[in-house]
Amino acid sequence: MTIGFGLQHVFAMFGATVLVPLQTGFPVTTTLLFSGLGTLLFLLVTRNRVPSYLGSSFAFVAPLSAAQLDGASPALLLGGVLVAGLLLVAVGIAVKALGARLLDSLMPPVVTGAVVMLIGFTLAPMAAQDVAEQPGIALITLLCIIGIAILGRGMPARLSVLLGVLAGWVLALAIHGLDDDALADLAAAPWIGVPEFTAPVVSPSVTLIVLPVILVVVAETVGHVKAVAAVTRRDLDGSVGDALIGNGLATALAGAGGGSATTTYAENIGVMAATKVYSTAAYLIAALIAMLLSLSPKFGALMLTMPVGVLGGATMVLFGLIALIGVRIWLEARIDLSDPVNLLVAAAALMAGIGDLTFSVAGVELGGIVWGSLLAVVLHPILTRLSRHRRSGGA
Repeated sequence: MTIGFGLQHVFAMFGATVLVPLQTGFPVTTTLLFSGLGTLLFLLVTRNRVPSYLGSSFAFVAPLSAAQLDGASPALLLGGVLVAGLLLVAVGIAVKALGARLLDSLMPPVVTGAVVMLIGFTLAPMAAQDVAEQPGIALITLLCIIGIAILGRGMPARLSVLLGVLAGWVLALAIHGLDDDALADLAAAPWIGVPEFTAPVVSPSVTLIVLPVILVVVAETVGHVKAVAAVTRRDLDGSVGDALIGNGLATALAGAGGGSATTTYAENIGVMAATKVYSTAAYLIAALIAMLLSLSPKFGALMLTMPVGVLGGATMVLFGLIALIGVRIWLEARIDLSDPVNLLVAAAALMAGIGDLTFSVAGVELGGIVWGSLLAVVLHPILTRLSRHRRSGGA
């Protein structure tokens, strides 16, 4: 029974976890290994109080892709992931020591929502480019994902991305849309082998590009802890710090060995809510299955046959959902956009990010994600104080 529940969690996390390394160029099998190890580490750090699965984080795709365009090697990208993980651990330690309210003062919803949105919006050109290369396959994949999500019920609806990607891949196979070299590599790949490991190299330029993602991951993790608390009907406010530490350690571990950064997955929380099985044993089984899959180069080669059109169709949905998470943060916090402070912070941050505002500082080129996030973080407290001073002076 527990194995069956574990398999459900594997299916739920699989689509997104595999798509991230395909977008960023990290090995799929290595990513699966560190996804499994990261989940085990997370459960250990949280002392089994926060049942969650850690899959690949889409929030890192935009900054890592921007760094790749600037010529960053995989080792440099991993250095950014490693530093981000360690900083996330530091945030978790601070929250554990000072309380979860620390996050509300440093990162109010108007700031975190804006940062999440600009990261999602800056991914749009990447998805559109993939769609343009194979529009027919991309459209079918997109329609399958949407159709299954809307018309499906229960588990099929929760697996809409995975099922849509599978449908797109089968279509591409039928119309000879798979890359011949990728198919040859699949035939030659052994069934059993060790994942590919890469040592990280820390670079200030890549690190600065990746840093804004920490705001997103913190907001995401806190939101997921609250969701788990609601599903399991437990008070998990005291576990927010541990969850951030566990997520940070898992991300740092992945960065140290060659895998994608990790984050807690809403998909698996949804499975838990549907099955009403809150035991961490199911997540333990899912982690072990992911680690077993990582030991098959044949499986990794199979994932690399994924056509660019299928990726484009899937990421049209997934990248859009990232941006809309930011909107949801605003709605849930009831952000007042008639307030000039909120309005100006959001406007400046989003335009800097979406417009890819780029400047060099001390020889390091910083793009729109960095400047947009910086504007949100810096402008909000300054404008808030000025607004309060104006009101008190007027009184």
